[in-house]
Amino acid sequence: MINEIRPYTFKNEYRNIEPRKEDIALIYKDTDVLLKKYGDLISFPKISELIDKDLKFEYRFLFTIDSINYFLIELKKIVLLDDFNFQSISIFRNSSPKHLSFAGITGYQLYKWYEKNKYCGKCGTKMYHSLKSRTMVCPNCNDTRYPFLAPAVIVAIVNNDKILVTKYAHRKLSNYALVAGYAEIGESIEETVMREVKEEVGLNVKNIKYYKSQPWSFSGSLLFGFFCELDGSVEIILDENELSMAKWIKKDEIKEDYSPLSLTSEMIQAFKGNRY
Repeated sequence: MINEIRPYTFKNEYRNIEPRKEDIALIYKDTDVLLKKYGDLISFPKISELIDKDLKFEYRFLFTIDSINYFLIELKKIVLLDDFNFQSISIFRNSSPKHLSFAGITGYQLYKWYEKNKYCGKCGTKMYHSLKSRTMVCPNCNDTRYPFLAPAVIVAIVNNDKILVTKYAHRKLSNYALVAGYAEIGESIEETVMREVKEEVGLNVKNIKYYKSQPWSFSGSLLFGFFCELDGSVEIILDENELSMAKWIKKDEIKEDYSPLSLTSEMIQAFKGNRY
């Protein structure tokens, strides 16, 4: 999965530090990111390249991968560096090396959170960043904001040698997906599983078993993967606002060319190989 970057080590605790020349600059513009692309390989600018161009910038520490620090950079004036261009963040779905793809999309999630928390949601005052933790604080009413995560479930529904696969409505994705959805206030994550399955495909499930989790920064989510068994009727009642298709398929109908990017793909392959 995109977050599994061994042998590299990801450290996300906030530190109030200044960038070094060898550190990495993550520069975003809406849903685009500045990078250099050659084939499937990507690279980001180093702080030294900004300094060499005498560019004025503001910075905010994001995280560390091994010994390299990654900073969110806001240029005073957008100037493209040699061989660097803005690319859609969707590039991180298929780019290498893996640890840079993970850095790029994780930085994007933090970039969007900072963009949405410049001003206090209670009184409208401009907020400041705490020196001790990754929090935005209002100097007027002292309201404190922490990074936002949206908990969601990915559900593999099993019926003997079959699994229920889906495709999302209004999305141009060719691969199969699984039932998925966000947790609501007041429910446990297991209750989310049962509700989403009932809402999207009209089925009941039992024996809910936790499989694995994954941070999914493309949507600012934290995904919880579950396997469960069909309980009762196999008849699918499709929510066409959410899904364009849902059907039961056997293990031998599952192709083995799924991308290792997502928890969904891993779970489908885990079912095929009896590894769940």
